[in-house]
Formats: sequence, structure tokens, C-alpha cells
Amino acid sequence: MTEGNFVDYTKIHLESGRGGKGSTHLHREKYVEKGGPDGGDGGRGGHIILKGNKNLWTLYHFKFKRHFKAGAGGNGAKQRRTGEDGQDVTIELPIGTVVKNAETGQVITEILDDGQEFIICEGGMGGRGNWHFKSSTNQTPRYAQPGTEGEELDVIFELKVLADIGLVGFPNAGKSTLLSVLTSAKPKIANYEFTTLKPNLGIVEYRDFKTFVIADIPGIIEGAAEGKGIGHRFLRHIERNSTLLFLIPADADDINAEYDVLVNELKKYNPELLDKERFICISKSDMLDDELMTEMRESLDDQGAFQGRPYMFISSATHYNLTELKDQLWSMLNKSAE
Repeated sequence: MTEGNFVDYTKIHLESGRGGKGSTHLHREKYVEKGGPDGGDGGRGGHIILKGNKNLWTLYHFKFKRHFKAGAGGNGAKQRRTGEDGQDVTIELPIGTVVKNAETGQVITEILDDGQEFIICEGGMGGRGNWHFKSSTNQTPRYAQPGTEGEELDVIFELKVLADIGLVGFPNAGKSTLLSVLTSAKPKIANYEFTTLKPNLGIVEYRDFKTFVIADIPGIIEGAAEGKGIGHRFLRHIERNSTLLFLIPADADDINAEYDVLVNELKKYNPELLDKERFICISKSDMLDDELMTEMRESLDDQGAFQGRPYMFISSATHYNLTELKDQLWSMLNKSAE
């Protein structure tokens, strides 16, 4: 999937169908002079229905269609026949989509399961036909109810990527390179900051045909929680990951300080993110020789780096420790699942 095809935010206009009108028909038959009222009810207007689809990964299919209108209900007819219900419109969404009211920002629902359905705009009610209003004092009512209007709503669809592992790190930390080596994904890779502007997903093949999904999240910068850089546009994707893999390059000025900044940004955005499993990787370790790596490890251990959490030196270029990394991540995923 190319970066341009990954759409994770869109605004949509929805309009359910109007209910059909009730009929004012009076029964007529050759030998029945005054048959009385027999006008049927109008049909209900069509609903707007949201439905989860596990085969969708982005909101790209809304790029060129942003208005959805359901069908109107049919009018009632003679012999108390009810009009047809308006045609429903079903909108399929990827799993992990948050639906918000565009005007208030309030969350209306979240699509979390395949096949999950939610009626977001109900169709208008059909009007009652004139036979409902027959009484002892009014035996031939010549009026019926009109159908009610449908609902109209502007909503925001906001996708939070569903992945087992989320890659967290500063721009140019090597996240896209690691994703391309561990999976068959082909993210954009270049030696400048913010190469990745959209999340990239890849499937890691593990032993015995087991797999897990890893997401390359666009790089964090200090102040991201306040919206700096691309701020909230990527931080929301981290909420759906069960395990966070922090990537800090070996040539960073202060490895432990970089980790603290990353953790602080997650905490400011949503403190619950710190409850997730965390693992730290020192990337680009091919720049280090054995002696320098040993010194760096001793220094990190003496500092009590990463708040005592486990870490590992890796290199995507030379595949150093990547098998061990997959073992570690699989073990953490199974532990969190239990």
C-alpha cells in the first residue's frame, strides 16, 4: 500500500430517508357504496448503517465520496397496503474506526469487530393512513399523516490502526528500515526527518507459520502531545497497539534522555499508554564495534536506563539480533494476551 493511499481521517455527510406519506384512500367497490377509509401507512425511510469490515485497512474509499443519502419510504396505498421501506445505505469501515460528531467532537461509536453494525441515522417514520383515524363521529376521515423527516448528520471517521506492535521513536530513528526488513512492507525510506507521514503496516512471519502485525508510526517530536509536528494525527494510532517497541539510534546524543522524552509525550497525550508492554531497541548498532557496545551497555546499566525495562542492540542493515528481537516480541505478545 502506498503512503498516498493510506487515509486515516475524513469528514462525511449523512442523511437518512424521509418516511412515506399515509394514504387518504376511501374504499370503493361496485356494490359497496360507502366502504369507509382503507388508506395504508407510509413506509419508513432508509437507515444509514455503519458496518465493520476486517478486509479494509484505510478510509481511502471515502476519498471521492463523502455524501451518503438513504432512500425515502414509499407512500401508503388502498386496501391498507403499507408503502415500501426506503433503501438502507450500509457504509463499511475498517476495524478500529472511531466515529465522532463533526460539530461537537463527541464520540458516537467505535467499530471494533468484523460485521459489527450500528444505525447512525434512523430513517423517518412512515405516516399513518386514514383508516387509523376512523371513529364513531368521523367515519370517513379524509386526512392522513405525512412521513417524518430523516436525520442529517456530519460525522468524522478517525482510524486508529490495529496492530500488535507499534514502533515508537524520533524521526529518522530507523523505524521504516526495521519494518522493511522484518516484513514484506515497502515503506518510504530516506535519510531525512518525517520521511514517514502515514502509518505503515507489515506482517512479521514467525516460526511455525505464526504471524503478528507491526505498525511504523510517524516519528514523535518533543511537543507532539500538544499537536506540534503531526502531533495527534499519529499518537492516536499508538492507542490500539498492545505492545510498544521504542527505537533509539545508537548515535543519539543521550539515549536515556531520548527515551524519557518519548515516554513523556505518550504520558501527556494519554497516561493509559504507559500501561502497555514496552521494549527498547538501540538501532543502527552496526556503527558500534564490540568494545564500544560493551561500554555503552555498561553505561546504560549503571544509569538504570529505561526505568529498568529490557533493551536490545539491533541493526536492520546487518540483521544483527533481529531473530532474537522477533523471539522477544512474540514472547511479550503472548504474555500480554494471557
